[in-house]
Amino acid sequence: MRHLIALATAVALPQLALAVGTETDAPPKPTETSSCEDGLVWDEDAGKCVAPKESSLTDDELYEAARELAYAGRLSDTLHVLAAMSDQQDARVLTYKGFVARGMGDMEGAETFYQAALSANPDNLLARSYMGQGFVEQGRIEEAFDQLVEIRARGGEGGWPAEALETAILTGSTTTY
Repeated sequence: MRHLIALATAVALPQLALAVGTETDAPPKPTETSSCEDGLVWDEDAGKCVAPKESSLTDDELYEAARELAYAGRLSDTLHVLAAMSDQQDARVLTYKGFVARGMGDMEGAETFYQAALSANPDNLLARSYMGQGFVEQGRIEEAFDQLVEIRARGGEGGWPAEALETAILTGSTTTY
């Protein structure tokens, strides 16, 4: 409880427009992928929507497509795109798999993915923020606050991951898209 009081007095944040997968509050710029259905992505080379594994997209481009779809709340489609990325142990892939699991109500699975992402990269502030938000959803406020402390200690003060988790702790409202 003292953590909440200290946080509330130190931070008076307005409700943020929170963006998935970034350290800013700017939403991803919609691309042609937004018009693709059934887990497909836009492939500029092919000039049409294609299955992610059959696309000419790089892992970085697939990551941006996954971010775009996650922001739009298309969680199943996000998983299709993530599955096409070459390194399934990449911290970005694991973080997004955790986000999708949390969005689908699988809190245990989400925590497993976040922990794996943090094993791959302990400085993954986004995974820490999303995991902390999951803790808030479960009423595990002390554990959420511990993640906020870690984010700050790792240089994340004032960035999106810290602000989103601070807001979640203070309001009980988390990133849901």
